[in-house]
Amino acid sequence: MKAIRRFTVRPVLPEPLRPLTELARNLRWSWHEETRELFRAVDPERWAATGDPVRLLGGVGPERLAELAEDRGFLRRLDAAAGDLDDYVRGARWYQRQREAGELPAAVAYFSPEFGITAALPQYSGGLGILAGDHLKTASDLGVPLVGVGLLYRHGYFRQTLSRDGWQQEHYPVLDPHELPLAPLQETDGTPAHVSLALPGGRRLLARVWVVRVGRVPLLLLDSDVEENDPGERGVTDRLYGGGSEHRLLQEMLLGIGGVRAVRAYCRITGHPAPEVFHTNEGHAGFLGLERIAELRAEGLDFAAGLEAVRAGTVFTTHTPVPAGIDRFDRELVAHHFGTDAELPAIDVQDVLGLGMETYPGGEPNLFNMAVMGLRLAGRANGVSLLHGNVSREMFAGLWPGFDADEVPITSVTNGVHAPTWVAPEMLRIGDVSGVSDGELWALRRELRGQLVAEVRARLRASWRQRGAGTAELGWIDGVLDPDVLTIGFARRVPSYKRLTLMLRDRDRLMELLLHPERPVQIVVAGKAHPADDGGKRLVQELVRFADDPRVRHRIVFLPDYGMAMARRLYPGCDIWLNNPLRPLEACGTSGMKAALNGCLNLSVLDGWWDEWFEPDFGWAIPTDDGDGVDPDRRDDIEAAALYDLLEQRVTPRFYERGPAGLPDRWTEMVRQTLTRLGPKVLADRMVREYVDRLYTPAALAHRAMTPDRSRELADWKGRLRAGWHRVAVGHVETSTATPTPELGSTLALRVRVRLGDLGPEDVQVQALAGRVDPEDRITDATPVALKPVNGPDDEGGWTYEGPLALDRTGPFGYTVRVLPSHRLLASDAELGLVAVPSEEVVEGGGVLMR
Repeated sequence: MKAIRRFTVRPVLPEPLRPLTELARNLRWSWHEETRELFRAVDPERWAATGDPVRLLGGVGPERLAELAEDRGFLRRLDAAAGDLDDYVRGARWYQRQREAGELPAAVAYFSPEFGITAALPQYSGGLGILAGDHLKTASDLGVPLVGVGLLYRHGYFRQTLSRDGWQQEHYPVLDPHELPLAPLQETDGTPAHVSLALPGGRRLLARVWVVRVGRVPLLLLDSDVEENDPGERGVTDRLYGGGSEHRLLQEMLLGIGGVRAVRAYCRITGHPAPEVFHTNEGHAGFLGLERIAELRAEGLDFAAGLEAVRAGTVFTTHTPVPAGIDRFDRELVAHHFGTDAELPAIDVQDVLGLGMETYPGGEPNLFNMAVMGLRLAGRANGVSLLHGNVSREMFAGLWPGFDADEVPITSVTNGVHAPTWVAPEMLRIGDVSGVSDGELWALRRELRGQLVAEVRARLRASWRQRGAGTAELGWIDGVLDPDVLTIGFARRVPSYKRLTLMLRDRDRLMELLLHPERPVQIVVAGKAHPADDGGKRLVQELVRFADDPRVRHRIVFLPDYGMAMARRLYPGCDIWLNNPLRPLEACGTSGMKAALNGCLNLSVLDGWWDEWFEPDFGWAIPTDDGDGVDPDRRDDIEAAALYDLLEQRVTPRFYERGPAGLPDRWTEMVRQTLTRLGPKVLADRMVREYVDRLYTPAALAHRAMTPDRSRELADWKGRLRAGWHRVAVGHVETSTATPTPELGSTLALRVRVRLGDLGPEDVQVQALAGRVDPEDRITDATPVALKPVNGPDDEGGWTYEGPLALDRTGPFGYTVRVLPSHRLLASDAELGLVAVPSEEVVEGGGVLMR
C-alpha cells in the first residue's frame, strides 16, 4: 500500500537541547568540524548513515534525547557550539573591518541556478553549483553581506546507478522541504511569503520562498510546487536542468524575475539592507536585469535610462568556454512570455528581445542567447580563470565590433575553493606543514589513502548489489585497491570534452601501468553524464566495462552517484588528480584545487586554473596538440601517449623511489610545496576578496553615481552617439621627428585630423596606439596615448588633435590612431562597441615605422 500523502513528524527536543535546532538549521555545520563532532556524539551510527543533522534529530528516540538532556558534558559542548555560532553570525569579520572607507556595497545579491553547499541539500549538478556554494560559504566567513538566490528543485539533479552491463540509470527521489535544512520565509502575520509571475493567457506562476542559513548568508530558494498552481506550473521547479525549452525558460524567468521579487520581500520582512550589486552567476538568471528595469519604469525612468541604471550595479560571470554550453531560446518563445499579455507588460517586447538576440557576425538572429543578455545587462563581466577570460573575450568579441579581443571588457577572477569544506580534518589539524616532518606527512597521506580504500570498497559493494550481484559474488571486493599503491583520482561531469575515457586509449599500456610488479597504479573514477546525453552515457559504460574486467578490477573502479559526500573522501585519499580536457574547454576546473589543498598532486592538461598556476613543484603538465586543424582522433592518440609516458617515466618512479630514511623524499617535498605555495592561491578567500575589490565595490560606486538624472543623461548621450557615429572619421595623419631615423628614446609628434559630425571633443577621445608589430603589421602589446584637440571645427567639421609618441622599444614598431566615445559614466572605453579607425587610404599614407 502506498501512502496518499507524506509528511514529516518532527521530534520535540527537551528544553536543554533546543539549541540543537538552530545548529542543525544553519549549514555552517557542514564546514565546522566542532559542530559536526557534536552531532556525531548524539548518535554515531545514525550520523555515519545520514551526515545530516535534520535527519539525525528526526530519527533519534526520546530515550536518547532524555539521556543527552542530563549529560552535563554534552550540554557544555552544546552551549559552547551555540555561543560560537552566535559570535560567528553577529561579530565583525574581514568585510566589516573594511567598511571604514564607506565604499563597499551594503549588500550583494548572488543569483545561481544551482548551489552545492552540502550533500544534505542536493541542489547541484556539478562545478557551477559547487563554486556557488563555496562562494556563499566564503562570503559568510569573510562577513560579505551576500544574499543568495536560487530555485528549490523537488527532485534535485538525479541519483545515478548502473545496470548490470554498466549503463547509467537515473533516479529522481522526491525531496520533502520539511526534511531539509531550510525554513519558509514568512510575512509578519505568519503566512508564507510568495512571489508570482504572469503567464500568457492570464495564468499565474506562484512560488513559495524558502530560506537556507549558510552561516551569515541567507540563501533564498523559490519553489513552484504549491497547491495554488496548476500541475504544469507546479512542475516548473521539478528538477535541475530538465525539461524542454519552455520549461527551462520558465525556470530562468522564475530564477531571475521571481528571484528579484524574493529578495525585495526578504529585505522588506527582515530589514536586511537592499542589495546595491546584483551578481549573475552564469546566464540562467539574466532576466533579473529586466525585472529591475521594470522597477525603475514604475519610478518614472524609460527603458533606456533604466537599462543604464541597472547595468551600473550588475556583475556577470560566465563559466562557459563553448557556445553550445549556453542556454538559447527561440525568439518567438521568449516574445510569447513577455509583453502586454504576460510578464513585464511595461517593457516593450522588442526591447526584451534586443537584449538577447545574436545580432553580430556569426550569430543566429532568431535565437535569444542568455549569456549575450547577461553581458548586455552587466556593467562588469568576468571569466573564471586567466585563460578562460581570454577564451571569453574571443567568444563574445562580436558584441564589441572594431575592438581587438584583448580589449573586450571581460576580465577574469580565477575560481577558488572553500578549504574548511574540502580539506580533510586530519589535514586541517596539522596546520602549517613547515613544522611537520617528512615521516609525519607521509604517514598522514597513507592514512588518508587507507580511508579512501575503505570508502571505495563500501561504495563498490553497494553498487554491485544495485546491479544485481549476490553477496557470494562479491568476495573479490575485499582486495580492491591497496593503501600503499599510487592512487589516481578522476571525478567530474561527463561531457565529451572532459574525455573520461582518454585513459583507455591504449588499453594494453594502461593495464601495464595498473599491474606493474614494482610500481603499480590504481585509479578511482566517478562522474555523471547528463540524462539526455547518450554519448556521455556510452563513455561511462565503456569505462565501467573496462573496470569490470577481473584482471584489473582490483586496480580501477568506477563509483556511481558522484556527489559532495563522495568527493570529501576522494580528494584527500588520492595522490594524483587527473584532468585531461580538450584545451581550452575547461573554464576553471576546481576539483584539482580541492585535491591540492589535501596534498594531492595534479596531473593535468594546461587548461583552466592549471594553465595559470602550474609549476613543476606542484605536479605535471600533460602536453597538448591543440593547434588549428588537428584531427580529433590523432589528438587523442598523441595526448593519451603523453599521459602514459608521464606516468611511466616520471610520476610512478618518483612515488616509489625511497631515500636513505625509507621515505619518498622527492614526492613528499612536492606535497609540501603544493600545500605551502599553491594552497594559498586556490583558496576561495582570495577569490571572494577579488570580487569585492575588483567588481563589487566598483559596481556599488557606479550604482550610487547612477542617479535617475544621470541615468537619463547617459542614455540620451548614448542615443546621440549611436545616431551620429557614422559621421565620425579619421582623416589625415602626420608625423614629424627631430631625427631623420627613428631611434630608441626619440619622440614622434603626431598630428591627426578627425571629423566628428554633430559630436564635439567632449564626446570622444582620440588615441594613438603604438607597440611592436608582427609580420602582418598587427600591433601587439599596444600602449594607448591620448591626443589633445588643438583647433577646430573647420568648415567641414574637422578637428585637429596632436600629441607626442615616445619610441620606447626597439625592433618592428608601429602605430595607428582611433576615435572612441568618452563619457565619465562609462565603465570601459569599449562599452558601446563603437570605434573609428583610419581608412585604407589613410593607412597607406601613414605607413608603418620599422626598425
